[in-house]
Amino acid sequence: MKYYIITGERSGDMHVANLISHIKELDPEAEFRGVGGNFAEEAGMKIFKSYSKINFMGFWEVFRNLGVILKSMKKVKADVLSFKPDVLLLIDFGGFNMRMARFAKENGLRVHYYISPKIWAWNSSRALKIKQTVDRMFVILPFEKAFYKRFDFEVDYVGNPVLDSIVKFQPDPMFRQKHGLDERPIIAILPGSRQMEVRHILHTMLSVTPAFPHCQFVIAAVDNQPEKYYDYFRRNGRIAVVVGGTYNLLYEAEAALVASGTATLETALFKVPQVVCYAASPVSYWIARSVIQVKYISLVNLILDKPSVRELIQGDFNPVDTRLQLQKILEDKATREQLESDYQELSEILGRPGASEKTAKLMVEDLINHQKRK
Repeated sequence: MKYYIITGERSGDMHVANLISHIKELDPEAEFRGVGGNFAEEAGMKIFKSYSKINFMGFWEVFRNLGVILKSMKKVKADVLSFKPDVLLLIDFGGFNMRMARFAKENGLRVHYYISPKIWAWNSSRALKIKQTVDRMFVILPFEKAFYKRFDFEVDYVGNPVLDSIVKFQPDPMFRQKHGLDERPIIAILPGSRQMEVRHILHTMLSVTPAFPHCQFVIAAVDNQPEKYYDYFRRNGRIAVVVGGTYNLLYEAEAALVASGTATLETALFKVPQVVCYAASPVSYWIARSVIQVKYISLVNLILDKPSVRELIQGDFNPVDTRLQLQKILEDKATREQLESDYQELSEILGRPGASEKTAKLMVEDLINHQKRK
């Protein structure tokens, strides 16, 4: 069968790669094409367009680049029709993919959605649009199944694919030596995968380094950004940059400053005490505050439904508060013990790995049954 896949960010690209490997086991003749990145390409997907060309962060940033996005969407739509897939497989990336779902439905294509867009956070009523345009939805957060049931839409909870990525991880015993790191405690800096995220928050994250001379700070750089972009932030003996080694970095880290997103969940599953950081342009933040409907921004707190990890948002994300909160998770025994307990609870809620395998099986079964009914 033919699968056209669209993902809009690095974490989604990783999950696509894992999903493709399991689909191939069930459907050896499968063909994959779409919008993705290096991970999906290495797994066997032919890349029509890189997601890096369309993944803008923030309401204002999306508005400013709307022409680029719409032009790209027009090209993707034409490519979908040319490819004639058996299914359009959408991965998160709600602003782009919900429009693609409607387009696919109008053109008689079957639509699967893996990793729901976070409409529960800012526009719950869009669940009705998803119900009208998506044939099967596979969700990865425990509370999402109940959320969609409010709209009389039965979805499949498959577990969280982050667990699949972590269970495959094998730590590199030479990690510190390879990157010139000594035996001092490591503070991991995870500023996100988009250049806009990095620009907004990395300077503030690194402003705290003079207060922790006994530690070494290491930036988790991503390989979809040019390494030279991080050169400005390097400091001899104080700040290092590691490209494509986030899991090894978390494995070694004593604490972390983490941009809001999937990385907060990954950090928790590695049992690393963290402070969650978020900052956007003033316009984007003002719009977000007016529409966001949830109490927390980090996946850890959302899943636990309590303020387990400290969130520093916009004005609260400043050098003084960042330093104080980092100091607390490094030095306060009670805080670290509470985080350890909360992380254990989180692991129990998420359950065992296997989301990618389960999703692949459900998808292929659905497509086979659909073909039989045609």
